[in-house]
Amino acid sequence: MFTKLSLKIGFLFFACILLIESLLFYTLYATLVNDRVDEVMESLLARGETHSAVLAMSFKKETMEHVGMMEAASSFSVIVTDEKGQVLIHSDPIEPEMKTVMDNTDFASMPADGQVIEAHWSEKKYIASDSPVMKEGDHFGHVFMFSDTEGIARMVDNLQKQFFWAGVITVALTVVTILGLSRLITLPLIKMKKATEQLSLGHHQVDLMIDRNDELGELAAAITKLSKDLDQLKKTRHEFLGSISHELRTPLTYIKGYSDILNRPGLSEKEKEKYATIIQEETTRLTSFIQELFELAKMDQHEFHILKKEESLDELIESATNLVSASFAREGKSLLVSGKKNIQVMIDMERMQQVLLNLLDNARKYSQAGFSTSINVLERGNEVVIQVKDEGIGIPKNEIPFIFDRLYRVEKSRSRESGGFGIGLSIAKEIVEAHGGLLEIQSETGVGTEAIVRLKRKEDWNV
Repeated sequence: MFTKLSLKIGFLFFACILLIESLLFYTLYATLVNDRVDEVMESLLARGETHSAVLAMSFKKETMEHVGMMEAASSFSVIVTDEKGQVLIHSDPIEPEMKTVMDNTDFASMPADGQVIEAHWSEKKYIASDSPVMKEGDHFGHVFMFSDTEGIARMVDNLQKQFFWAGVITVALTVVTILGLSRLITLPLIKMKKATEQLSLGHHQVDLMIDRNDELGELAAAITKLSKDLDQLKKTRHEFLGSISHELRTPLTYIKGYSDILNRPGLSEKEKEKYATIIQEETTRLTSFIQELFELAKMDQHEFHILKKEESLDELIESATNLVSASFAREGKSLLVSGKKNIQVMIDMERMQQVLLNLLDNARKYSQAGFSTSINVLERGNEVVIQVKDEGIGIPKNEIPFIFDRLYRVEKSRSRESGGFGIGLSIAKEIVEAHGGLLEIQSETGVGTEAIVRLKRKEDWNV
């Protein structure tokens, strides 16, 4: 029964409200009962005081009989005694309970203005008051007033019935209200539950239109964003797997095809050497691609380690340019280095060299013969900035936001000889960010591209 959240919330609210209502009802009931009983007690004592005042002016038999006649017609009983407690007149027959009350009265300690001498209405048949008859210090007698407690019991019983039905109606209204409110509160959660079930089944098109500015609204927005992210991730995964399949299929097709050709009889040594070279190039290309995939896998599994040491930025740039200078010279392209010297940074030399080689290789591939690529080093505040700028074909403005996506290529139809795998910039960005830095790309079509690596100065690093 209590497996639904709305019922759990409703039951919790009901229990709390019922407890509060019970305390309030009991307090109100007890207050009303005590007030009504006090009113009866005060009325009884007031009647006795009135008779006492009359008798004090004329303590005669005629006056006493007049008092008795008055109370005989009321719901009260009166007994008038002398100063020693001897009964002089009574309006109603004296019952044993009345006699017991009178016998237990201490006349000597009775105050002049009288008092209630029996107040236990729930235990006794009568409540009673005693009002002494006194004039100018002389004590003439006592006026005892009695009231049957059945009237009080009936009054209390009526109050109990009224409170019972009021309580029943209140509880019923409380249950209805709480069920409605709990349903209203949990309805967004029910929608979110169904949405998450859809997500678990692979249906990622979930849109929770919950117009709320509270935590439930934030949760709904988060689930909606998650569904969109999962949908985008699914599409990206399919594209990624498709791209990988294509990249693997092409070199494998070359390797298989030329291997079959090598097995044909009658090939000259020159042809065999040519085909073997192609197979070797494709094998190298395939090995490089797989290695980059391994790098990506390490990053995704947080197994990509950066071992920082204090290194010279001059040595980093020199080692990178030495590796690519021959390729630039062979294609008739120049490579220039300028900027600040003798800068020490905390880096993983091998990883940062991988970043620079990727940026320089991209600059070489996408610029023409006769154009130059420059490396410039700057210091800006607490940063060291490495700028790699070329005069190549540039990148369209609408393509720049996607260049760090895995297997993304700006020119989809680019030849295999000039193009890479679309993974290098993704890895470079991860490496720079793992150093606590930032990699940015600025480009203009037909003007060139500038890659900016921002690293913290050595004194800002925690080794």
